[in-house]
Amino acid sequence: MPISATAAYRRLFALPGTRAFTTGNLLARLPMGMFSVSAVVMIAGPRGSYALAGAVTATGLAATALAGPWIARLVDRHGQARIAVPATLTAVLGSLALLLCVRYDAPHWTLFAAYAATAATPNIGGLSRARWAHLLRDEPGALHTANSFEQAADELCFMLGPVLASFLSGTFFPEAGTLAGAVLLLSGMLVFTAQRATEPPVRTARSARTPWRIPGIPPLLACFTATGAVFGSMEVATIAFAGAHGHRTVAGAVLALQAAGSGAAGLVFGARRPAGSRLGHCLAAMAVLMTLPWVAAGVAGSLPVLAGALLVAGMATAPTMVTAMTQVQKRTPADRLNEGMSLVVTGLLTGIACGSAAGGWAAEHLSPGTAFLVPAGAAALALLVHTASQAARPR
Repeated sequence: MPISATAAYRRLFALPGTRAFTTGNLLARLPMGMFSVSAVVMIAGPRGSYALAGAVTATGLAATALAGPWIARLVDRHGQARIAVPATLTAVLGSLALLLCVRYDAPHWTLFAAYAATAATPNIGGLSRARWAHLLRDEPGALHTANSFEQAADELCFMLGPVLASFLSGTFFPEAGTLAGAVLLLSGMLVFTAQRATEPPVRTARSARTPWRIPGIPPLLACFTATGAVFGSMEVATIAFAGAHGHRTVAGAVLALQAAGSGAAGLVFGARRPAGSRLGHCLAAMAVLMTLPWVAAGVAGSLPVLAGALLVAGMATAPTMVTAMTQVQKRTPADRLNEGMSLVVTGLLTGIACGSAAGGWAAEHLSPGTAFLVPAGAAALALLVHTASQAARPR
């Protein structure tokens, strides 16, 4: 990264308290990429059913999408520390309950109930972005850089989380990934919430409108949902393609290249002036670059070529997410900021679930190579939604 780019990030972390709360949020965020993989490994082995493991994790995903905005609303009303700590304790107890239910061969329904409790996990990325928005409320350029850093952190954690979970569960015992994730989540959240000086103040005056009713927010959430479908379908299509070519074990490493490309692009993008950032441009770039994996898999039929295509295609996702997230922050009232960003996560999770289903269907009924048309189509849909919303705006 150029010296001018690194200077932009050094200025961020020169602010008092930012290094401490960032350390806590990175520790707490890493388990977000660990829990699903750990649960699948932990359940599928002893119970001998990937279908059961998949159903349990899907239940947790759906519960998170429903509970997330409600927890975020409580955070906005009562403060980060007062809500995030007990919510995290609830989620950690849910993870430990799942571990014990699997370990002692409890009935299947207890697995669903225990894993659903993990939906209480606060949106740590949203909490961190809310702190940056508070600290940098008068500095849009610095806030743009902070949002880019947060997106790169998301990519890093979702890239390293599954690898760490697989290593721990395979090297030690099946429950090791879940146990380590619970410890990291709780310790990281305690470090994060202990930094009270950077916590946004609770506002007594409340905005009457919920974020999803604010003009301009629904189209943004629709774009996030379509972007989530890109992520979900790309993951399934890549795993199916690698499996069809006898390389299922390297599917995770191939997918990590997409996250690596996105994270690197996010950091570079964060050092640029935000005046040149246009969501339409980012979405158009994503729609174009998401055709590359289909060309690599469907036309070239090569896993190494696909790996390179995913690296390049991933470079469009972080700028898109950063630009869209910044628009959500600008449009959402300060007293409902956590709720607004939690709705973004709900949109992404919904899209990931839909994309996974569509990508799986295409891989099974068409071909693994053809399945890469699903993320390309989802990216094009995101661009279409944005274009239509811009055309419908009053002049």
